[in-house]
Amino acid sequence: MVEVVHVRKRNACVIVLGDIGRSPRMQYHAQSLLEDNYNVDIIGYMETRPLDALKQPKCKIHELPAVPVTNLTPKLKLLFKAIWQTLSLLIALISIRRPNFLLVQNPPGIPTLVVCYLYCALTRTKLAIDWHNYTYTVLALGMAGGEQSRLSRLTKRLERYFGAKAHTHFCVTKAMKEDLQSNWNIGPVTVLYDRAPTQFHPIELTQKHDLFMKLSKDYAQFMPQCYADLKQSGVLESTALTQKLSNGTVFYKPQRQAVLVSSTSWTPDEDFGILLQALESYESVAVAQPHVYPTLLCIITGKGPQKAHYEAQISKYQWQKVSIVTPWLEAEDYPSVLASADLGVCLHWSTSGLDLPMKVVDMFGSGLPVCAYNFKCLDELVKHGENGFVFSDHKELAEQLRIWFENFPNNPSIIETRARFGRSLQEFQELRWRENWKQCAAPVLEAFL
Repeated sequence: MVEVVHVRKRNACVIVLGDIGRSPRMQYHAQSLLEDNYNVDIIGYMETRPLDALKQPKCKIHELPAVPVTNLTPKLKLLFKAIWQTLSLLIALISIRRPNFLLVQNPPGIPTLVVCYLYCALTRTKLAIDWHNYTYTVLALGMAGGEQSRLSRLTKRLERYFGAKAHTHFCVTKAMKEDLQSNWNIGPVTVLYDRAPTQFHPIELTQKHDLFMKLSKDYAQFMPQCYADLKQSGVLESTALTQKLSNGTVFYKPQRQAVLVSSTSWTPDEDFGILLQALESYESVAVAQPHVYPTLLCIITGKGPQKAHYEAQISKYQWQKVSIVTPWLEAEDYPSVLASADLGVCLHWSTSGLDLPMKVVDMFGSGLPVCAYNFKCLDELVKHGENGFVFSDHKELAEQLRIWFENFPNNPSIIETRARFGRSLQEFQELRWRENWKQCAAPVLEAFL
C-alpha cells in the first residue's frame, strides 16, 4: 500500500502600496519567507530596484501601474487615486498564487486594508498587518485641520475598523503595541523590532578607501585638494581622506576631514532645516577656531519631494569648514557609507509618536554612533549617552557636533565615549533581522499553514 504524503503549501503574499525598493522592512520579510521555503508573491510599485535576494524563481514581483497624473482638484485627485489603486490591487491579487496569508504594510492603509480584507474574506485567506505607523497621522501632516480634518477622521475610522479584521498583527515598538491594544482594541499584536541585516556591519579602512576612491569619480569633495602626495615614495592612491601605499597599506591623512552622514526621505516629517542650522553654527565655531575643529564633510543620502528645494538652499551657502554632498548611492554602497562615517544624524520624527527610524537601526548595525531627533518612544532604540545622543532642536544638535568633533580625531574624552558607544552597538549587532524574525514572526505565520 502506497502511503500518501500531503505536503502543505507554503505560499505568502507581501503587499506594499508603495515603492518596493524603498520599503526595506517588507523586503526583509519577503527575504525571510523565501529562506523559510515559502513561495512569495510581492505586490507594489517598482520605482527603485529591489534587493537582489528577491530575484529567484520562488519569488514573483507584481508591479502595480503608477497612478496617472491628472488636473483634478486635490479632493478629486485623492478619490481618483483611491479608485485606481483599489482596481489595480484587486487585479494583482487575482493573478497571484493562492496564498496561506497576506502580509500587508500599513501605512498606507487606504485602500490597502479594505481591499485585502475583502480578498481574504472571499478566499478564506489569513490577513496579517505590519503596522509601521498610522495612516491617518501621516495624512494629517499635510492637511489643513490636521488630525481633526474630516478626511483624516474618516481615514482613522476605516483604519481602525478594517485593521481590527486582521487575524494577527506585527508592529515596530512596544508603545505601538500598547496603543493598538488599549485604544484600538486590536490584537493579537507581536512586537517585531527592526534589526539591521548582515550587510550593515563595520568595515576596514581599506574598504573605506575603496569607497572614497569610487565616490571621488563623481563627487569632487572626495578628491584630494592636490596630488602632491602621489609624488611621495610609495603612495599609490589618494583621496581627500585617505592614502594607499604601493604595499597595500591604507592610512587616514593627518588633519583629515570628519565625515557626518544623514539619510533622509526629504519629506515634512524630517525637518532638514534643523541640520542646516546646526551646521551653520558649527561653521561659525570652526572658522573662529580652525585648529580645534576639523572641516566637516556631510553626506546626505536619499530622495524625496523636498530634495531640490534644500539643494537650492545648500548651494547658496559659502561655508569654509562645512561641505555637503547629496549623492545617489547604489544599494550596495549605502551600508559602506554608514560604516565609513564618524557620526550619523537622524532627523526623523514620528507623526504618531509610536514608530522608530529604521535608518538609526542601519547606522547601529554599521557601528555608527547617532545624534537622533527626540520623540515619545525613541528611547526604545536610542539611549542618550549610552549608544548615541538625543536632541530636540538645532541648538542641541549644534552643541553635540561641537563636542564630538572638538580636537578630532585625538580627543581622549571622545575616544573613550566612542569606545563606550561601540560596546553598546556591538551588543545591538548580536541580534540581526533574520534571527529576530525567526524568533518573533516565523511562529506566528507558521500557524496559518
